[in-house]
Order: sequence, then C-alpha cells, then structure tokens
Amino acid sequence: MDIKKLYENAKNKANSFMVNGQISAYVNALKEMNQYKKMLVVVAAN
Repeated sequence: MDIKKLYENAKNKANSFMVNGQISAYVNALKEMNQYKKMLVVVAAN
C-alpha cells in the first residue's frame, strides 16, 4: 500500500477521533501519522 495513502488514512482517523472526543485514540492516530510522515521524508530524500 502506498505510504501517502496510509498517511491520509491515519489523518482522517485522527480527525474523526478528535471530533468524537476520543483523546487516547486521537493521540495514537497522531503518532501513526508521524511515523508515516517520517517514512515519506526518507523516501523523498532518496
């Protein structure tokens, strides 16, 4: 699966968790987004 698509999916999950007030799940989704963002930077640097 494409890293960009995984990042966008995690971003959408984070937004929905934030709207629903699920703080713990929101933070976990932000961590997941950060992980994918780091991967995108590494791929772009190569």
